[in-house]
Amino acid sequence: MGLLEETKRILYAYKIYPKRKLGQNFLVDGKALDKMINYASINEDDYVLEIGAGLGFLTERLAEIAKQVIAIEIDPRLIRVLTNRLRKYKNVTILKGDVLKVDVPKFNKVVSVPPYSISSPLLFWLLRRKFECAVLAFQEEFAKRLAASAGVKDYGRLTVSVYCHAEVDLLDAIPKESFWPIPEVNSMIVHLKPRRMPFHVENEEEFFDFIREIFTQKNKKLRNAISPFLTKVGIPKEEIIKVADSIPFNYRRARDLMPEELGLAFNELIKKLQDIRKTF
Repeated sequence: MGLLEETKRILYAYKIYPKRKLGQNFLVDGKALDKMINYASINEDDYVLEIGAGLGFLTERLAEIAKQVIAIEIDPRLIRVLTNRLRKYKNVTILKGDVLKVDVPKFNKVVSVPPYSISSPLLFWLLRRKFECAVLAFQEEFAKRLAASAGVKDYGRLTVSVYCHAEVDLLDAIPKESFWPIPEVNSMIVHLKPRRMPFHVENEEEFFDFIREIFTQKNKKLRNAISPFLTKVGIPKEEIIKVADSIPFNYRRARDLMPEELGLAFNELIKKLQDIRKTF
C-alpha cells in the first residue's frame, strides 16, 4: 500500500479530517522522505528532532536508523495515531504541544516537514539552539527567501538573520501533488548547517535589532530606514539626521545591501552612538 492510500486509510479509521489552520498536508512521497534522511546523514548515534510528526511516516523511517527520535505534534488526534503506530519503537519520544513552547530535550539533528504556518518563528527558534544540521521541507517561496540575494524581492530580515547563523542549501523541489490534501503551492527541501557569524559586528543583539528595524522599511534609503532604530536607542532628535548621513551606504536602499555591508554600516553606527553617548 502506498503512502497516499495509507494516509487515507488512517485518517478514515481515526475519523480525522485534516485542519487547514494547522497546516495539515501530509507528505505522501516515500522517496522525498528518504531523501531528507539521506541529506541529514542520519546514523545510529543521532538524536533527531521532528516537528509536526503527523501520521508518523517520517518518524518511523528515522526510528529505524537513529539512536533517539523526538517527535513533536500539537494535534491530540494525531498524538493518538502516533502512539499506536509507533508503539514498537522504544527509541521514539512523542511530545504533545507547540515546539515553540514545550521543553525540548537535547538533539543534534533536525529532519522535519513542519507546519508551514510556523516556518518563520520556527527558524528563529531553531537558530538559537545548538545542532549539527537541519533538513526541512518548506513552501518553495519561503525557501527561496532563505537564500535570496540582496536586491531581489525575496531578500529581507529573514535572509540576513539566517545567513548570519547558518549555511543554507536549497535542495530538491517537492511538487504539491506529493502531499495530501494537495496544498496550493510546491515545496522545497532545505539544508541548514549552523555556523559562527561570517563577519564581525560590535554587538550581535543590537545588530539584529538594527536589522529588524531597517527591514520594516527596506525600500527606503538606509539614512531614512535607520531613524526608528536611532530613536529607539535614545539618540536626540537633533542628532538623528547627522548620524544617519554619516554612516556608510546611507543613500542605498536597505534591500540592496548585502549582510556584510549592513554589518559595516552597523559597526560605524555603533561608534557614532558611543561618541554621542559620551557627551550626554
